[in-house]
Amino acid sequence: MATTEPSHLDVVIVGAGLSGIGAAYRLSTEHPGRTYAILEARDAIGGTWDLFRYPGVRSDSDMFTLGYPFKPWRDAKAIADGPSIRDYIRRTAAEHDIERHIRFRTKVVAADWSTADQRWTLTLSDGGTLTCGFLYSCAGYYDYDRGHDPEFPGRESFAGQVVHPQFWPEDLDYAGKRVVIIGSGATAVTLVPAMADTAAHVTMLQRSPTWISPVPGRDKIADTLRAVLPADLAHKLARAKNIAFTTGFYQFCRRFPGAARSLLTKLSTKSLNDPAAVREHFTPTYDPWDQRLCAVPDADLFKAVKQGRAAVVTDHVDEFVPEGIRLKSGKVLPADVIVTATGLRLQAFGGIEPSVDGTPVELSEQFVWRGAMITGLPNFAVCIGYTNASWTLRADLSSRLVCRVLDHLDRNGFSSVVPRPDRVMAKQPLLDLASGYVQRSIGDFPGQGDRSPWRVRQNYVIDAVQTLRGEIGDQLAGTRATKPAGVR
Repeated sequence: MATTEPSHLDVVIVGAGLSGIGAAYRLSTEHPGRTYAILEARDAIGGTWDLFRYPGVRSDSDMFTLGYPFKPWRDAKAIADGPSIRDYIRRTAAEHDIERHIRFRTKVVAADWSTADQRWTLTLSDGGTLTCGFLYSCAGYYDYDRGHDPEFPGRESFAGQVVHPQFWPEDLDYAGKRVVIIGSGATAVTLVPAMADTAAHVTMLQRSPTWISPVPGRDKIADTLRAVLPADLAHKLARAKNIAFTTGFYQFCRRFPGAARSLLTKLSTKSLNDPAAVREHFTPTYDPWDQRLCAVPDADLFKAVKQGRAAVVTDHVDEFVPEGIRLKSGKVLPADVIVTATGLRLQAFGGIEPSVDGTPVELSEQFVWRGAMITGLPNFAVCIGYTNASWTLRADLSSRLVCRVLDHLDRNGFSSVVPRPDRVMAKQPLLDLASGYVQRSIGDFPGQGDRSPWRVRQNYVIDAVQTLRGEIGDQLAGTRATKPAGVR
């Protein structure tokens, strides 16, 4: 660590991705007197959008809500590609003087809260340490170092190349080659049309169908608003419109699953013009939003299948063979390249192992308060985005909540606060999704409770009102500072 960098800070933000840069903006504008740093394990700004470099990588929600409320999205496409999002994050950091607060190649591996000193001591991967008064993890809940990559029998016998989207080789040449993509989630449905542009043929091999919906690549209403209104006002109106739509559509799916199934089936049939294929490959057994709904801009996946450049096969892998993949049905899918888009691994708080006074805190026994702070961990918050809408909607609310908590510390002369339930609650999973990647690891995470403010809702409108205007002191147990809060 450079000698010019302070060893103690008021706030440490973990992660320089979309959430971390947004958190830094809120902190620097609402608490300009506080010292802070962003600790980024990698060597670049961007987080997920810098890590993932597979063909076609893009947002899975519109940029008017995935983008920051304080920085209008000005590009033409509402569903943006990864490089555009990465540049947007970098521009935001540069415009608001956030870059100089980032410490790259600095990974937090452990964090211990000292009750006596009222501060966190962070252990870094290089063996160094750093202390802070408040710790805010904006590293998401995915494992950046490992993807979910199950062992397939006979893998070593395959004569071609096997790649995982999380670690895409820069020099991979698939032009004119036969590609099989194993998976049916957001990554797979993105890869298929992108690779089909240059591959000889692309096959998406899925064990079971996923709900997929075509969405416009451009937002015509937003385009009209931007043509006649100032950029900031147009952005706010487009954002409000899209928040209302996504919230309403999610509620429609959960309350009327039969009607939602019918609607999504009709949209798929209209795009593919093949009812039999839709029944076999695009009609899941589960209801919409039991797992995440995959959006495909301008129906690009359906177009690739309809044009014969791609195909979808619903079957199970029996084993890899030299020429491709043998299925349980006995059929062999020929392949030169196999992409294992088999999912991600969840990891709590970027891999940080928290403790209090040297005693590890069992995260699975804790509860999440207002979707951000954790019982048992003083002056600690985590950024958890929505699963049914843009990540940034809740990320920004969480950052604003952290700023409100810091205000609460100052007003009451507290050096720390920790959320405490007023009675025993029934514990429920933090993420209410049946998706495999969630079910494999969600037991390691804190849970949500059975009532507000311990419920982690999937409703931005309600969350915005409660986070920005609701009382926050009732469930926060405070410890008074030995000197007035804010005196440094």
